[in-house]
Amino acid sequence: MADREVDLFVIGAGSGGVRAARISANYGARVMVAEEYRVGGTCVIRGCVPKKILVYASRFADEFEDAAAFGWTFPGEPKFDWAHLIANKDREIDRLEAAYTSNLERSKVGIVKARAVIEDAHTVRLSTGERVRADKILIATGGAPGMGAKIAGLEHVISSNEAFHLKVLPKRILIQGGGYIAVEFACLFAGLGSEVTVVYRRENIMRGFDDDLRAHLRAEMEKRGIKIVTQQTVTAVEKVDHGYCVELSDREASLFGCVMFATGRNPNIQGLGLEKVGVKIADNGGIAVDEFSRTNVENIYAVGDVTNRINLTPVAIREGHAFADTVYGGKPTRVDHADVPTAVFSNPELGTIGLTEAQAVKQLGVVDIYKTSFRPMKFGMAGRDSRMFMKLVVDGTSNRVVGCHIAGPEAGEMIQLIGIAVKMKATKADFDATMAVHPTMAEEIVTLREKAMSYGRAAAE
Repeated sequence: MADREVDLFVIGAGSGGVRAARISANYGARVMVAEEYRVGGTCVIRGCVPKKILVYASRFADEFEDAAAFGWTFPGEPKFDWAHLIANKDREIDRLEAAYTSNLERSKVGIVKARAVIEDAHTVRLSTGERVRADKILIATGGAPGMGAKIAGLEHVISSNEAFHLKVLPKRILIQGGGYIAVEFACLFAGLGSEVTVVYRRENIMRGFDDDLRAHLRAEMEKRGIKIVTQQTVTAVEKVDHGYCVELSDREASLFGCVMFATGRNPNIQGLGLEKVGVKIADNGGIAVDEFSRTNVENIYAVGDVTNRINLTPVAIREGHAFADTVYGGKPTRVDHADVPTAVFSNPELGTIGLTEAQAVKQLGVVDIYKTSFRPMKFGMAGRDSRMFMKLVVDGTSNRVVGCHIAGPEAGEMIQLIGIAVKMKATKADFDATMAVHPTMAEEIVTLREKAMSYGRAAAE
């Protein structure tokens, strides 16, 4: 016999799980959520939020340097205190966790701090020994850092999780990986004063992003002193007197104060009892679900990074809300995973939505490319050697803007708003007809007139 019975049992109190639990409870469902670590999940506790705090901190160095050109002087050299930053970051995370917990409690969601394992299709067993009977189960356990292949000395390597709790700022750090996590940490550590080396196994960083955007970001990172080593991997890490000796696949060895691997994240599916109840795993390693986030087991659902569809916090939140609307709100809701805007908080920052140039050429008959690179007014005044990059990918047949890619200050803020236009299927003519806001960086998006490249145009005409 179960100790308790609920309508919905949610495993994982991250962004998707919390939203699903709250909305389901607001519809009248009896809901319980289990979280074995901290309420808030990856985004709040060890992802987006603490990362963005560190990113903010890393950008002050440029501001202090540029201020002189605008008439500002300081009594002395600005000093940075890593321990003070981490302590303040921890206080903010504590505040947010309390807010998430309070929101759940206000919606009358039961919270249990324990690990939950699915015992059968309707029963969950907690690490406290309690068993809960549930009409429906929602898995929202997120993802975890993947450390890649086993190598000698892997025990000396940290992931992004541990990077938020380093006691001291490393003077020299090697980061293996070429995706957004590796790039973001490389830029923030460099901004805070660390000497940074990035090692990536492929030919260029940020695989999957637009090629022009990738090239621009790499060039700007290297201008800032970040060493980027491609087509190499770390083969061994040895603890020595003054740090860690790291050997690469070309046999070159160097000494670093810290070694971090950011080689991707894996769906957190281990030890949940999925095999016991027959929940299928998709080819991408995540839990296989249909358009309503239902697994092959009728009463078991999954949302967020554990499904490995699009691993972004807003997507997990939307999926969690759609689940509640569908199951308890009487409003069957499918989540549209197309044209999702996203940002990379590197330096320069990236904002992107829709098709890359290569994807558009492959998928569409006629493609027009518009792009520009320029030095923003603020950088020109400060004498900073850094440029902004913007690119529009246009379906040459319909004139619809099917992709936008930006690198530069506030690119994330820009792409959020441009995302509305792309989602509404705005055309290049709509962009052209929009009055520019001057002087801004964003005005360049609506003043692009000359095509940088066209594909399939002659055949179409």
